[in-house]
Amino acid sequence: MQAAKSLQSERVTYLTSAEQKAALEAFAKANGKSVGNVVREATMSYMAESPLNDEDKMSILVAELNEALPAIEASFERMTAKLDDAHAELARLRAERKVAA
Repeated sequence: MQAAKSLQSERVTYLTSAEQKAALEAFAKANGKSVGNVVREATMSYMAESPLNDEDKMSILVAELNEALPAIEASFERMTAKLDDAHAELARLRAERKVAA
């Protein structure tokens, strides 16, 4: 899940031949993409075609969801706090102007 991807970027390093690196760079340039983007797309495509069964796929999704939950919960807490502040401000304004709720 920026994915939320995950929400953070992580660096992955791999070794390849000079020829393969040059071919990857040329392919990326010809397609108006960064090398990183080409590698991400290729990786996602490869994983999507993998012979994982439904249980394995569900385990991966559950792990990604569990990883994203703290950020989701924090976002809801911030939204709740903003709504509470807005309600308090409305109540203050109504009281100030003696307007019924």
